[in-house]
Amino acid sequence: MTATAHYKSVFAAGLFAGKNIVVTGGGSGIGRCAAHELAALGAEVILIGRKLEKLHDVAGEIVADGGRASFHVCDIRDEAAVQTTVTAIVVTHGRIDGLVNNAGGQYISALESISAKGWQAVIDTNLTGGFLMARECYLQSMQERGGAIVNIVADMWGSMPNMGHSGAARAGMVSFTETAAAEWAHSGVRVNAVAPGYIASSGMDHYPPEAGPMLREMRKTVPLGRFGTEAETSAAIAFLLSPAANFISGEVLRVDGARPQVRQGWPMKMPDEAAQQRDAVKPFEGFHRGTVPKVFQK
Repeated sequence: MTATAHYKSVFAAGLFAGKNIVVTGGGSGIGRCAAHELAALGAEVILIGRKLEKLHDVAGEIVADGGRASFHVCDIRDEAAVQTTVTAIVVTHGRIDGLVNNAGGQYISALESISAKGWQAVIDTNLTGGFLMARECYLQSMQERGGAIVNIVADMWGSMPNMGHSGAARAGMVSFTETAAAEWAHSGVRVNAVAPGYIASSGMDHYPPEAGPMLREMRKTVPLGRFGTEAETSAAIAFLLSPAANFISGEVLRVDGARPQVRQGWPMKMPDEAAQQRDAVKPFEGFHRGTVPKVFQK
């Protein structure tokens, strides 16, 4: 069995051979998918997350598919834990070539109902934790050896109603991405971001059941008329980590089907089923272990 026998990546086999790539939030959703693709392309993937069982299971999937993976339990909001974890990775693997800052989370709430504790928790998870991981990977490895960082943000352009805490954190991460790209370029480090729009990922199942109808209707606000897939987001991550992106830094690659371009008063036409299946826009389903979120299952 070869490492490329399962995941149907569009990228060349062996693209990341000999590379050590850290993926935070690698136990589920987009992080799990990206870890599978990077491993299928030859990387040694190091999964980071808070739940041992999830990390163990994903690492087992990758190994069963012929790839290489290890994992560390770490709360990225804890500075000392991040420092210790990155040290352990460098000691074990020698260097860190890539970081996918994917870990994150939020909950649905109007601004006036968000407590200071709830606000801080989302900021810590989606902004501070990503900063700590990037800083330590830079200080402990990339400063001397170079590397590439991809921060996962969100479609927060034009606001994030009922998720203002997440929107603020993601906007902060975009600014951090741009600043880190400027400050760390002299060390041969590139820093970019991927902004997923409405992606059919397991993360949608963390919202309360009453959010189901809203989630199922969101595709109607997307010009391409559908949700994106985890594999489409992972492909953007892989591209930005690859040598093809060696002159790209400080940028945000949106994976959102043109949703932020929708304007009030514009009579958006929804593509019919035939249009959605045309080669240029039909869903890319490269992840062989991907599943439909429960909220979309009939």
